[in-house]
Amino acid sequence: MEDYCCAEREKLEAWLDDHLEFTHSYFIRKASREMVNGWFAERIHSNQPFASKDNPLQQRAHQSSTDLTSPATLCFLNNRCPSPATVPSPAPGTPTCKILASEFDRPLRPIVVKDSEGSLTFLSEADRQSVIVQGGSVMGEGCVTGGGSGSGIDRCARLLELVKDVSSHLDVTALCHKIFLHINELMTADRYSLFLVGEDSSNRKFLVSRLFDVAEGSTLEESSSSCIRLEWNKGIVGHVAATGQLLNIKNAYEDPRFNAEVDLITGYKTQSILCLPIKNHRDEVVGVAQAINKKGGEDSAFSEQDERDFSAYLAFSGIVLHNAQLYETSQLENRRNQVLLDLASLIFEEQQCLEVLLRKIAGTILSFMQAQACTVFIADDDSMNSFSSVFYMKYEELREVLDAPKRDCDVNQINYMYAQYVKNTMQSLNISDVTKDQRFPWTRENPDHTSNQIKSLLCTPIRNDKKDKVIGVCQLVNKMDEASSSVKAFNRNDEQFLEAFTIFCGLGIQNTQMYETVERAMAKQEVTLEVLSYHASAAEEESQELQVSTVPSAQSLRLMDFSFSDFDLSDIETTQATIRMFVDLNLVQNFQMKYTSLCQWVLSVKKNYRKNVAYHNWRHAFNTAQSMFTLLKSGHLQNNLSDLEVLALMIATLSHDLDHRGVNNSYIQRSDHPLAQLYCHSTMEHHHFDQCLMILNSSGNQILSGLSLNEYKTTLKMIERAILATDLALYMKRRGEFFELTKNSQFVWEDEQHKDLLRSMLMTACDISAITKPWPVQKRIAELVATEFFEQGDKERQELNIEPSDLMNREKKDKIPSMQVSFIDAICTQLYETLAGMSEFCSPLLEGCQKNRQHWKRLAEESEKGLVAGLV
Repeated sequence: MEDYCCAEREKLEAWLDDHLEFTHSYFIRKASREMVNGWFAERIHSNQPFASKDNPLQQRAHQSSTDLTSPATLCFLNNRCPSPATVPSPAPGTPTCKILASEFDRPLRPIVVKDSEGSLTFLSEADRQSVIVQGGSVMGEGCVTGGGSGSGIDRCARLLELVKDVSSHLDVTALCHKIFLHINELMTADRYSLFLVGEDSSNRKFLVSRLFDVAEGSTLEESSSSCIRLEWNKGIVGHVAATGQLLNIKNAYEDPRFNAEVDLITGYKTQSILCLPIKNHRDEVVGVAQAINKKGGEDSAFSEQDERDFSAYLAFSGIVLHNAQLYETSQLENRRNQVLLDLASLIFEEQQCLEVLLRKIAGTILSFMQAQACTVFIADDDSMNSFSSVFYMKYEELREVLDAPKRDCDVNQINYMYAQYVKNTMQSLNISDVTKDQRFPWTRENPDHTSNQIKSLLCTPIRNDKKDKVIGVCQLVNKMDEASSSVKAFNRNDEQFLEAFTIFCGLGIQNTQMYETVERAMAKQEVTLEVLSYHASAAEEESQELQVSTVPSAQSLRLMDFSFSDFDLSDIETTQATIRMFVDLNLVQNFQMKYTSLCQWVLSVKKNYRKNVAYHNWRHAFNTAQSMFTLLKSGHLQNNLSDLEVLALMIATLSHDLDHRGVNNSYIQRSDHPLAQLYCHSTMEHHHFDQCLMILNSSGNQILSGLSLNEYKTTLKMIERAILATDLALYMKRRGEFFELTKNSQFVWEDEQHKDLLRSMLMTACDISAITKPWPVQKRIAELVATEFFEQGDKERQELNIEPSDLMNREKKDKIPSMQVSFIDAICTQLYETLAGMSEFCSPLLEGCQKNRQHWKRLAEESEKGLVAGLV
């Protein structure tokens, strides 16, 4: 079985090799993060030499170095700080680094590997061998051999070996100690010091010791335990750094640049000094190396050979040291990027509460920037010169848990004024010493009050996503020096880093504010719906009255007649007739409707039609439902529809004009009504459906509670499409397909799309069924429609300052008969003909429509002759 599996695996691999495009595509689509990490790890580890078991020092160096070849650290390098002072760790919850597609396609050679001793290096073993060969030729040319003697050749070979030993080191501290060991081999001296060049926030150079007065046998830990800062161009070391020239002093006390204070303190006697600059590949001084007291007697001095050996070695060491400093800088930048990613992670984790978010932002900033306090001001949209809220945190509070971190009272006026200045100018503000800054009037007027609290200050605006508006201000005060615990100024790096911070802060604050706004809006909506549902629901007394009343039969109410008219029915009788239709269609029994809920729902629907609307009111909805009932019963369509479809159609007909305002969609759009902002088309129809949902979900009106979840979703979808279908604009778009299907006998009752078309056509047929009623009823309804249209025309003329169309213009009422004829020809006739063709029992609709056309045609002819003035 195992042999079979191996054979099959080989076949599969061969097939994948022959179809590389598929293999690549499959890997891109299916590869997981673990697979990618494993893929990288396997190849990186294959290039990594391991520590030798026979060399304890090599093993120790390997174990103490951070493993940069693991997948978790491919993107973020070692976070050790090069200085003795420690940097607080980033905020918890740092997101895992992702590998970009562009990075994925790069060659597999790792950025940093370990050499045979476990030290970090940019060079692979092959590259190091190449450098060694090239270095050997350079050393051979530049080394002074003293006339070609054997000892000179041996000295050059030894220098070459020393250079090879440090060429791959990347840790600055370890490299400095290695340089010390090599210098001690080249020339025997009693003490050694090594200084590196640094710059402060004002770009002023200074020297800081990495090794100071170390002697032979000193360990790495002992050598790097002290840190001394020297001024530029002062003293022997400062002079060498500034001039770039070596100094070989036989008697230190005879040189005016020598400072004997150290000797007085330690009791050590400095005699001879050899001090040389360390330069990089651009011939810039990056450090100074110093040897003190040449061994060999009291009067021993450093020779010219010592100078040559020292210079030759430092020429290469300077380049290696420069590379190590570049690596150290890259580590710092990676740590900065890590903190930015921490903040981004925090922002997208917390978007529900602004105060919690601000606390996390302030905590992250304080832990990295080492400031005494952080204040975040949130701008007030309603006022140009104030803030809506202020968050304040001290460095000591980083590990505390505050239930109410918002503190308006703890921020003094000076904090506020600086923040207001930054908000107005939209520019960062960095003040090294507030007590000496005279740009602002509040500082000049009250300097004592300022000096007691703030010395250095960094204030940066927080902008929105478009960068054109300040939504807040982040302010840091009193940056602390870790070594001395004194207050120092914020430098340019601090400015740039805080500006980067505030980009994330702006996104987080804006998203959180938006979330809170949406939450408040949803809460208001919930309260509004609660109030509306209370007022929209029928009174309990009215519902109980309907429940106990006797519901007449469909025959006595003539509900199954196509010529039905509601003019003789009272309002209570219309609600009873509605109950009868639901009962006779078996909807109450089939869907376990509670009779109390049905009565409550019918009365609530009735209540949500506006009584001041002439035509599109409860009576119109009731007549539309009666027409649907007649089509289903007398038209024999119920047998071809499912119970859910019948239920959806009856609910839709009763609800299709809920909360109608007596105006059409065109008026809603042109008047910039708030409803027009909610929907891009079929505005009122969407609103009718929303009202329908609100009533169905209101307490006591839940007539669909007996449906399963799938039935409920299906029914609501059919109700929505049915109500939207009453928009005549949608009817005109879809009717051609329906007419074509029936004309060619291609309509299939089992096809859901065909049945959806049929339901839409039935909704329109019932909505305009007044055109099929007996002439007296039709004429009376036409007068109601005209009244509503003329009222809209009056509004258009008065409010929109436009001339209404003839249909809405009461001055053109004499054209009503001809417009009715056009309406019948364009909208009604073909629809009723098609339905009659599907079921001969639906033909009364067509007959009634044709009869009414004859009446309207006659009136139109008489109107042209001036015999009638119109309807209303």
